[in-house]
Amino acid sequence: MNAIHTAAVMHDVTTELLQAWPLPMPGVGGDKEERGHVLVLGGSREMPGAVILAATAALRAGAGKLTVATGASVAQLVALAMPEARVIGLAETEAGGFQLDAIARLDPLADRVDAVLIGPGMQDEAAAAELVHGLLGRLQGSDTVVVLDACAMGTLLHAPQGWDPGKAFRFEQPVIVTPHCGEMAHLTGTPKPEIVAAPDARAADAAVKWNAVVALKGARTVIAAPDGEMWQHEGGNVGLAISGSGDTPAGIIAGLAARGADLAQATCWGVALHARAGERLAARLGVLGYLAREIPDEIPALLESIAGHGAGTGRSVEQA
Repeated sequence: MNAIHTAAVMHDVTTELLQAWPLPMPGVGGDKEERGHVLVLGGSREMPGAVILAATAALRAGAGKLTVATGASVAQLVALAMPEARVIGLAETEAGGFQLDAIARLDPLADRVDAVLIGPGMQDEAAAAELVHGLLGRLQGSDTVVVLDACAMGTLLHAPQGWDPGKAFRFEQPVIVTPHCGEMAHLTGTPKPEIVAAPDARAADAAVKWNAVVALKGARTVIAAPDGEMWQHEGGNVGLAISGSGDTPAGIIAGLAARGADLAQATCWGVALHARAGERLAARLGVLGYLAREIPDEIPALLESIAGHGAGTGRSVEQA
């Protein structure tokens, strides 16, 4: 693990870096298909808002089409809150997850979506893992980007049927995972204080072991790719430490991936946009008290600002 960390070059996610790494843009005459189709799979009876937050963030990040798959008990509520989306209601388990027949319900979408976000607002980790493994099998060999957040990251702890019980689970194709330090402790069995003390090494090690782009979130977020490349982003404020805030960066990342950004690019941009949205809200409303639902509204202007300001200085209006 230390060898991985010391060998890696750590890139700072600054405005200058983002400007040198521009996001894919649709043509002047491009339609919503060219902007990408994102599927957000999540929500539950107790947390229907999480999937709404993530889905809104995906659209604000520029995705052109949105499908939301959520529990049948809350599907109508989500549809009313998200008139832009197609909403699919899925049968639920007693523990608040989705039954396995959800794979068959979603199968027709598998060849039509560019990015899939799984996890916001989901409950029943074991059921979520079974569903993720089924969907990964269906998407095998495709170009669809998979983003795992919240409960769906527990897939790493529940290997699929037929997996060698003596081997730790590893994704066949790279995915994006977005744990904070507490979730990383749950996924690795490493005490949280040890992760907080050495996040670079922990993220780098996990990226290689899991075959995933790992965004280990915090005041300083560390992003690690399976090939050993690493990035760090410092920014945002304590106001982002609020209920629902974690659903928004996952949605932003999925929206950017649907537009055609690769896994590392979507993750770096998504982390930066989320932090800077918090900075803009704090400047306008105060550091404490702004809401997670307000974060996505800042994203379109930030995308324009990063692209159009601070060239050659590494600073945008938000960093000044």
